[in-house]
Amino acid sequence: MELKVINEKGEAQASVDASETLFGRSYNESLIHQVVVAYQANGRQGTRAQKTRAQVRHSTKKPWRQKGTGRARAGMTSSPLWRGGGRIFPNKPDENFSQKVNRKMYRAGMASILSQLVREERLAVIDGLSVAEPKTKVLAGKLRTLGLDHVLILTDALDENLYLSSRNLPNVLVLEARHADPVSLMRFEKVLVTKAAVKHLEEALA
Repeated sequence: MELKVINEKGEAQASVDASETLFGRSYNESLIHQVVVAYQANGRQGTRAQKTRAQVRHSTKKPWRQKGTGRARAGMTSSPLWRGGGRIFPNKPDENFSQKVNRKMYRAGMASILSQLVREERLAVIDGLSVAEPKTKVLAGKLRTLGLDHVLILTDALDENLYLSSRNLPNVLVLEARHADPVSLMRFEKVLVTKAAVKHLEEALA
């Protein structure tokens, strides 16, 4: 299949040949959901921790006598039923939230996302995008010319000037094509891919 190409002024250029497998796949919502959830889960650190009834600060003195008060029996203030007591099944810092996704499934999910972006006209291919110096104002002006505001930019190799220019733009993210992830592809309204980056995506995912 062919993808339309524009230049930095938004003018149409000669189209580029792209893989039908990567940009023409049918939409698979359940697979995309699984890939996105697994990617987010694999980013969790699992550092949270809670205390058991043995670890909370408490006294071993019986709060009141066993009989005669009319209240329920109580042995220690560390009881999980009490405020400030320990947890019955506490979260431990060695929790593992990772989910396994087969390589073929991940590639198929990424291809399904990219294909849907093409169908919704949210993906654009640009001949090349660069800035002479790391100036946020310069990059913002170029994106304004292209009519882009909330955009993910994928390049074949990370241009330091381009990356530094994008850091202060809250709705702009610059990534190498090999570092593209499903969450970023889904999060941004538009995805701008350089012509050279299209080949990198095909090599990595097709």
